[in-house]
Parts: sequence; C-alpha cells; structure tokens
Amino acid sequence: MLSFFTRQRIRGGVHAEEHKTETAAQPIVHDFPLPKKLYIPLQQHVGKPAEPLIRVGDHVLKGQLLAYSQGMISAPVHAPSSGIILDVNDYPAPHPSALPIRTIVLETDGKEEWLEIHPVEDPFQLSPEDISLRVGAAGIVGLGGATFPTAVKLNMGRENHIDTLIINGAECEPYLSCDDRLMQERAEQIIDGVRLMLHGMETEHAVVAIEDNKPQAFLAMQTAAASHAHIDVIQIPTRYPMGWDRQLIRYVTGKEVPVGSRSSEIGVTIHNVGTAYATHKAIRHGQPLLSRVVTVAGGAVKRPMNVEVPLGTLISELFNFCEVNADETARIIMGGPMMGDSLPHIGLPTVKATSGILALTQAELKDSDEKPCIRCASCVTVCPAGLRPLDMANNIRVNQLDAAVDIGLKDCISCGCCSYICPSNIPLVQYFKYASGEVMARQQAAHKSEQTKRLIDDRNARMERIAQQQREEELARIAAKAERERLKAEQEATV
Repeated sequence: MLSFFTRQRIRGGVHAEEHKTETAAQPIVHDFPLPKKLYIPLQQHVGKPAEPLIRVGDHVLKGQLLAYSQGMISAPVHAPSSGIILDVNDYPAPHPSALPIRTIVLETDGKEEWLEIHPVEDPFQLSPEDISLRVGAAGIVGLGGATFPTAVKLNMGRENHIDTLIINGAECEPYLSCDDRLMQERAEQIIDGVRLMLHGMETEHAVVAIEDNKPQAFLAMQTAAASHAHIDVIQIPTRYPMGWDRQLIRYVTGKEVPVGSRSSEIGVTIHNVGTAYATHKAIRHGQPLLSRVVTVAGGAVKRPMNVEVPLGTLISELFNFCEVNADETARIIMGGPMMGDSLPHIGLPTVKATSGILALTQAELKDSDEKPCIRCASCVTVCPAGLRPLDMANNIRVNQLDAAVDIGLKDCISCGCCSYICPSNIPLVQYFKYASGEVMARQQAAHKSEQTKRLIDDRNARMERIAQQQREEELARIAAKAERERLKAEQEATV
C-alpha cells in the first residue's frame, strides 16, 4: 500500500526545540488521587453547550449522563466519578480570560461506583449509523485540541463517501507526549478504534501518521496494525506544525484542501489517536469520555509526567501531584507552547481539550523585547499557510483589518511559527489573534445590526399593515353607517 502515498514538499514550518524526552520515556501514571471535587464545564466542545438534566443534591454514578447535547453540533457531559452534585453555577473557564461558564460541581464519594454499562460483544455487527450514535452518546470529541464532536465527523464521512481516514499521531508541539505514550502503551486499542471509525464511516482505508521522533510509538502501532491490510502506519518528518490537518493531508495524500473547503470534500478526514482510543472504549466497553491523559511538564515541574486524570480536575491538584514550584513558574500554558493558551491561575479545571499543562520558567520563555523588523522574510518562509505575516501585521497596526483579511488573515492558523522564528521578537501571532477576534466581533456586531434593522423593518411593516387594516375597517364602518342612514331616510320618505 505504500505506493499509495504521494510525498509532497513540506510547506513552511520550524524545527522547534523539543522537551519531550523526560515524559515520553515514562509510562502513563494511573494512580492520580481522586479529587474531592470535580468542576465539569458544560462547554467542552465546539458548538452549543450541553444542557444539565441533574439537580443540586442528586447522587450520581460514574459514567452517568449529567448534561445532554443541544443540537447537531454539541456533545453530552458525563460524571467522571460517583458522588453528589453540589452546584450548577458559573465558574471560571480554562481560557486566558477565565470568564465564567456554566459548570457542574461534583463532590466525589471515593467509591467510583459505575452506572450499569452494556458492552457490545461484536461491534462490527452494528450498523454504521449505530456506531455514530454510540460515539455521540459517549461525548467523544476531537482530543487533538479541536474538540469537534466526533460523531458529526463520522456522519459527514459517510455522507461524503470518504476514501481515506488519517489518524494524526504527529504530536508536533514541543513538550507534549501524551499521544506518544498512548500509542506506545495502548496501540492495539487505538487500532481497534480506527477499525470502528472506518466501519462507522463506511470507509475502506486508514493511514496512521506518526512523526519520526517517536520510534517506539511507530513500532507499537505498526505491530498492532500488521494484521489489518487496510490500515497503514507511516512515519512523517518531524517538523512543526506537521499535525495541522491541511499540512498532513497534503504530505500524506498529495491532495490540497481548497481555501474555504473541508477536507471531507476531497475524500479525506482526520482524527486524533486519542479520539480513536476513546472510540474503542465507548463501543467495546460502553464507557463515555470521562478522563484523558495529560502531559505535565516545564522547567518548574519537579516530577514531569503523563498522567491520566478525571475531567474536571483542577490544575492546582495536578501541580501538587507533580510537585510544581510556584515561585519558579513564570507562565502556565494549557496545551503546547506554540498554540496553547496562557492561563491566569491554577484554579481552573482540565477539560476534554487539555492535552497538556505546562509550568514554564522565565528561562524557557522567549525574550519579549521587541525590536524593529529587519525585513529578513523569515516569517514568510516558515508560514505553513503560505501567507505574508509581516504585511498582515502592518495592516493590523494601522487598524486596516479589511486589508489584512484580503491578504489571508482568515487563513492564519495561529501556529506561532512566525513569532518563533522572528529575530526581532515581533509578536506576530498576537497581532493575528487580536485581529481575528476583532474581525469576528465586528461581523457579529454587523450581523446584530442587520438583525435589528430587519426586526425594525418587520415591525414597521407590521404596524403599517395594522394601520391600513384599521383604516379599511374604519372606512367600512363609515360606509355601513352611511348605508344605514340612507336606508332609514328612504323608509322615512316612503312613510
């Protein structure tokens, strides 16, 4: 099957300094102590937040549905442990803003009592539609960071007649190694999840793509897939951001995803290795998504590791377990240092998107002393989307956002390659994130203004119809009165 692949030149990207060795060499830690309280946000996915169906004071079992999905693009939330519902209220979100979002607070009872589950003896006897329904009911979303509901992608794969499923095992972010360890330790389960995904999409072929800096993971996955001729396990070059879906698709298949289009439109879809593993657990064992493996690393971490934690665990508990030195911590990042979010404090919960939590020292941070641009064009060279970062930044500086959009702002993936390579320390990606948010805010304001105008126009038209109807009714009353008076006059004249 290797002749299937058409290797393409890698566009842009950087060789970011890696800090994976220490965590990638250790087995996943499973003895994390169960927190006394779990803070479970209702918005852990792309789309509408889940809607709670429990009440304060309810006793819940592990795996029990706490909140159901709303609409097609949404995902349910389940109890990561058994216990009592203490509250359903606003709590700071794991986001740079730490703005409050609706959150379920669960006081664990330490018993880990499971809801009765019903494993499937032979899931390949299920219909593809049933696979998607079970994946959706399990609350599985993209665990590579996108958090798009997995069931929706399975359905789209079936509807668009996908011919190739790519399993993303690149994990190109520095520091992160949770996917690496997952592939090393649970390769057979991941491959089983891949087979179930293929069945759910009615697709014949899958490719597992792993960066060549993960030889143990590659060997484990290759061995697990050896008896499945329709699943290829390949190595790809180690280069950030190799895990970007369009970069990976282009390199593996030779196909280019057109601007403004989805990969499904060219017959390809991508899922993360963690998502495949979660699919295996959901279909084979009837277990919803309740926990995930998180990389805890950085210079301020005394015991860096990959640890499996229940969703809703506070970062403070993770840091205590990994012995993080608070005095040495200059920045807390959820995710990787290139595309992750800087968090304001450690009192925030882990969620489905939490692949890593980093406690970085000042020495690990890039010098923030910005200097004038030297026109080296390094940012252009490394941009994987083929954009002109400096030109976009110059437009943003003078508030010409439309001009920035015209030259590709919406195609920017905020990978941070331009900021990483810039010798003048210009925070280019920060400009783009600000501008993207501002463009979205303006679009929302314009949309709101249009809606308001439409509502006003509709009201004015409605009031005009009512006034016209009232005028017509008044004229009818006057005419009727005149007719009655005429008839009465005629009768009086006759008498």
